[in-house]
Amino acid sequence: ELSGLRFAYRAGKDVLNIDQLVIDRGETVFLHGASGSGKTTLLGILAGVLTATSGNVKMLGTDFRTLSSGARDAFRARHLGYVFQMFNLIPYLPVKENILLPIRLDAHRRARLGGQSLDAAAQAIAAQLDIAEFLDRPISELSVGQQQRVAAARALIGSPEVIIADEPTSALDTDRREQFLQLL
Repeated sequence: ELSGLRFAYRAGKDVLNIDQLVIDRGETVFLHGASGSGKTTLLGILAGVLTATSGNVKMLGTDFRTLSSGARDAFRARHLGYVFQMFNLIPYLPVKENILLPIRLDAHRRARLGGQSLDAAAQAIAAQLDIAEFLDRPISELSVGQQQRVAAARALIGSPEVIIADEPTSALDTDRREQFLQLL
């Protein structure tokens, strides 16, 4: 839920001005707009990565205004899967550790694996995205499309309640795009 939301990178120059937006549980929303129109900024606010200049942001009933930066990070780790536009993969971690990062950070998300080992969970999601053969490789050895699938696997592992995906198929070929959308 957003109400009275304003966001500006520079004082007096709003990038976003949203009077009200409510997205219900289970609803799928597609944002479409020109480059530079604020789509990525809005997704960052919804994920708690960016803080609104003014207004209210509630995600799953939690008011982000009441949370510190660290508490928003913990909330995101527990409840959200986020495919960042620029992937935000950790370059010094191998593929498997990048995928497992959210469930290493939050016990509740890890518990959603239903007793499955971390290795098995990483293998399963990687297989679904056709990147299982790369699990032990450094991120730097992967193509951009392969890196995007690692970012998608990281967002989806542990079945988060909300998925926020910023251009999640921009570097994927048609077959892999369809594969990811089916998995999503």
